[in-house]
Amino acid sequence: MNNCKYIFVTGGVTSSLGKGIISASLAKLLQARGYSVTIQKFDPYINIDPGTLNPYEHGECFVTEDGAETDLDLGHYERFLNVPTSQANNVTTGRIYQYVMDKEREGAFLGKTVQVIPHITDEIKRRMKLLGESGKYEIIITELGGTVGDIEALPYIEAVRQLKWELKPEDVMVIHLTLLPYLSTSQELKTKPTQHSVKMLLESGVQPDVLVCRAEHPISKEAKRKIALFCNVTQNSVIEALDMPTIYDVPMAMLKEKLDKTVLSRLKLSAKNDPDMDSWLNFLTRHKNPKHEVKIGLVGKYVELPDAYKSIAEAFIHAGAKNECKVKLEYIHSELITDENAKYKLGHLDGILVAPGFGDRGIDGKISAIKYAREKKVPFFGICLGMQVAVIEFGRNVLGFKDAHSTEMNAKTKHPVIDMMPDQKKITTKGGTMRLGAYACELAKDSKAYKAYEKTKITERHRHRYEFNGKFQKDYESNGMSITGINPDTKLAEIVEIKDHPFFMGVQFHPEYKSTVLNPHPLFVKFVKEAIAYSNS
Repeated sequence: MNNCKYIFVTGGVTSSLGKGIISASLAKLLQARGYSVTIQKFDPYINIDPGTLNPYEHGECFVTEDGAETDLDLGHYERFLNVPTSQANNVTTGRIYQYVMDKEREGAFLGKTVQVIPHITDEIKRRMKLLGESGKYEIIITELGGTVGDIEALPYIEAVRQLKWELKPEDVMVIHLTLLPYLSTSQELKTKPTQHSVKMLLESGVQPDVLVCRAEHPISKEAKRKIALFCNVTQNSVIEALDMPTIYDVPMAMLKEKLDKTVLSRLKLSAKNDPDMDSWLNFLTRHKNPKHEVKIGLVGKYVELPDAYKSIAEAFIHAGAKNECKVKLEYIHSELITDENAKYKLGHLDGILVAPGFGDRGIDGKISAIKYAREKKVPFFGICLGMQVAVIEFGRNVLGFKDAHSTEMNAKTKHPVIDMMPDQKKITTKGGTMRLGAYACELAKDSKAYKAYEKTKITERHRHRYEFNGKFQKDYESNGMSITGINPDTKLAEIVEIKDHPFFMGVQFHPEYKSTVLNPHPLFVKFVKEAIAYSNS
């Protein structure tokens, strides 16, 4: 018998209130009390997944171990819980409708009119319960994307209403996240937007059990009493969520507000034990009391929206804490860098990271940045496209292949040092068809990568169509760029390094996806360490 408990997190008043962080923080506290927890995200857009979305539209596309292209909130879930997510943890309206329409074409609904209710809502409910029915988890937290009142969110709210009716009262609950805006003229927090948001949820037949209220100033007892009275919740179910210095402070703030205890009481679960947050507090202490400081430039073409590089930024926070170092990340637009201004743009940095991406916009600036890092012996780290551009730069400026390029940018180059993977050449559809998810890699023992990982066999997550062209391997290795990480099955080059450089590494995979608070990624830890050494020198 399935005894799984379901918690739904909805949002009201405005988007970007932090449903993902509240969900991850609550999950962390419940996990620290000894419960097995996972979080899933239901997104109301019609794309099948965010894989084909421009980062300006939706921020970073996060990739899971099993190769799902997902919402960036899944990155937060993994970073907080230190447990991998999967394909089942992110569902979109597009995926729901695609499944129902495929069933309709198969003849599963013969004679029936296929409708939003019951067919779409039934499929939403099935997906909501899927992880719970696996038997792996005691508590499933489901974050519903968007805001209550959005037309596209209505089928999800209706599915939650039905589940609240179908399951035992103690097996399902709703947490509603709202905003208490502060009016400086009257110097008070206004509760009316929260009341209206809850009223809108009630109109859909869903009564929230807990209200988490985002606010810039502490919420008075009188305001909490007023919210509780007009929103039909108990006073201790009105949770204050003040702005925090970092997202990693939120679990401790929610612990102080007793959100976990309120939730366990509502679900009729025992508190088991006090949450073991020692390692989390140790991380926060190291993060907030650094002994060093380094400036690292993140060179990319989506820098106007830092969320496009969310996992990289968080990986630097984890690695910084491990090294007791404050990493000051400077976002530098690759289109603004040239060979002539590279010293002015990059000369003050202790490390340079060239970020992932697609397309040829900003490529020349990335090449100039890498040339500067290579020649000036500045610690360099290239990820995915960053690794590919490092190969192009070396080909042009060391090997003398003046037209060296990737066939992604120049299909007619005589030196295609980066080329499309053979199994990608026949693929015509874009969505979900790249080399995605975790693949094995074997490390050379005399490499900096091996020193960082301290083992020869690793697995890392990928998201690419192009690869280092093995035809040029001898040219590169005989001139100082070594391939130090290789996929054992395909012999694909996964890591390149320059031996006579303090730290020059490009990786075809995305190490940032696997970095968590409790397990900072070894390559980021090593890169920050090298940046500290460079700064001190």
